[in-house]
Amino acid sequence: MARSIWTGALAFGLVNVPVGLYSATEDKTIHFRQFAKGTSSRVRYKRVNEDTGKEVDYDDIVKGYELDSGEYVLLDPDELDEIAPGRSRTIDITDFVDAEDIDPIHYQKTYYLAPANEAAERAYRLLTAAMEKTDRIAVANFVMRSKQYLAAVRPHNGVLTLETMFFADEIRDPKSELPRVPAARKPGDKDLKMATSLIESMTSQWDPANYVDTYREKVLDLVQAKAKGEGIVTASDAEDDEGGGVVDLMEALRKSVEASRQHKAGNRHQAGGLERKSNESGDAPDVSAKSKKELYDLAKDYGVDGRSQMTKDELAEAITQAARTQKKKAS
Repeated sequence: MARSIWTGALAFGLVNVPVGLYSATEDKTIHFRQFAKGTSSRVRYKRVNEDTGKEVDYDDIVKGYELDSGEYVLLDPDELDEIAPGRSRTIDITDFVDAEDIDPIHYQKTYYLAPANEAAERAYRLLTAAMEKTDRIAVANFVMRSKQYLAAVRPHNGVLTLETMFFADEIRDPKSELPRVPAARKPGDKDLKMATSLIESMTSQWDPANYVDTYREKVLDLVQAKAKGEGIVTASDAEDDEGGGVVDLMEALRKSVEASRQHKAGNRHQAGGLERKSNESGDAPDVSAKSKKELYDLAKDYGVDGRSQMTKDELAEAITQAARTQKKKAS
């Protein structure tokens, strides 16, 4: 059972609903540790004084804000603590707005709100039902971990969700950020008709299960293959066209419409695994990141004599030679 990351009350008018805040999403990004190439030694980072080269203790670090002039204003952690938002236990609803009024660009991260106890369920259900009936979203403010948030509270599948939002001054203006903004010219009727036809032919019912992180699956496949000593692996997908060339827009649209007749929703059907290649070079499995114990066990599998007396580097070399010998005998 998940644990709440924040507890307090959802307040609208004179009504307070005790609630808990829970993560609604999960980051499945694959994270790697860094190692020095050719070794099993981890790479570590330290906080170092750029002038002296000496490591700085965390308690001796202050924060600096860079001015337009390039100079810094230094602030002590205690000074920041004095003006930090107070510890709040209330999500204060300030307004209700139409659901379509909020541009999705403002949404940041989604959480679930759950009634904190049985006594809170009645008011929780009432607010959820009322928001569903009116098709309204609640705009609120609250403080979590010493940071003030703007949030949108909305009903979703019978529960309330809270989505943290970017403030207005955190949204960038495309006219000032993009190197080129298309001119406001109306496209030709023929072009528009063909593009509309392509959109219609690729339209399907939304099902999130149709979409997968194909890159993450390939990385995990690669890791598992290398862990088993399977050697070289390569993506089976064809190389993507880099693009950038001049194309006939209408011809490209026409071909796209024809190809869309076999359209399948999502990208799950495009997910290709990794194709194992035979190790034609005769090299041993990758031993660069293995520990001495792992090398010893691998040497045992290859029948390397005298392995108990070998150093780590000697084990790696012996495994390489043994693998090449076995490859030659097999051929």
